[in-house]
Amino acid sequence: MNTFKKLTLVMTALVMILAVDLFADDVASDLMKKAHLNMFYAEDDGLAEVNMSIVNSSGKERIREFAMLRLDNEEGGEQKYYTYFRKPHDVARLTFMVHKNPVDTDQRWLYVPAVDLVKRISADDKGSSFVGSDFSYEDVSGRHWSEDNHKIVEEKEYNGKQVYVIESVPKAEDGIFGKKHTYIDKETMLPIREEYYDDKGELERIFTAEKIEVIEDVPTVTVRKMENVQKEQHTIVEFSSIDYNVGVDNDIFTERFLKNPPRKYIK
Repeated sequence: MNTFKKLTLVMTALVMILAVDLFADDVASDLMKKAHLNMFYAEDDGLAEVNMSIVNSSGKERIREFAMLRLDNEEGGEQKYYTYFRKPHDVARLTFMVHKNPVDTDQRWLYVPAVDLVKRISADDKGSSFVGSDFSYEDVSGRHWSEDNHKIVEEKEYNGKQVYVIESVPKAEDGIFGKKHTYIDKETMLPIREEYYDDKGELERIFTAEKIEVIEDVPTVTVRKMENVQKEQHTIVEFSSIDYNVGVDNDIFTERFLKNPPRKYIK
């Protein structure tokens, strides 16, 4: 075989390997997209009551109770969240609002009734703790799949379920995590476990879907846990009174309603 033919074969093999890798990355990205849509874009809108239990390393528990509204302006695209805190007394009437924009910076606002102040939350704070819990502000509305590069690490059985394990690495360093492993249930296509690693490769947080129920024909994670491995503490969130496609008005996702919650949805 002459040199030209050998070079041609090598180049062909390299192109085929590159094509297979690109195809695998596309498959992983599609899986993450589907899991994200199922988790955070179920139906056109939704409302729920939420109980949050925050347990520190000493075992001390704090409770937060709030109502949450969601409206999708576009499937996988612009989306809005409204959260109204009921308990405990020191955070009652506090409201949190998110305008999620996958192609631009998310906008977040917090209304603090004690000082009658609407605070704009910086995009740099998206990794900060959400009301003292182990969930971040970004965790509330979910990290958009397009922010990371994905690849399939393995397929295996986890807790009796067949799952894809996807590794995600941020396209741009934002300090949220170094990499993440997501376990996607092949049956429901929901993320049932997420492992967050810091920039040094150390396991930092673990998300688990503790309970999945079918609500209005939609598989829904109704109990979610986030464990901070490094701080030895965790937060459990339980959703109840879930209702989809209730016709949430777009107008309520404004600063005016931060101070005056919409009684049509929040009693």
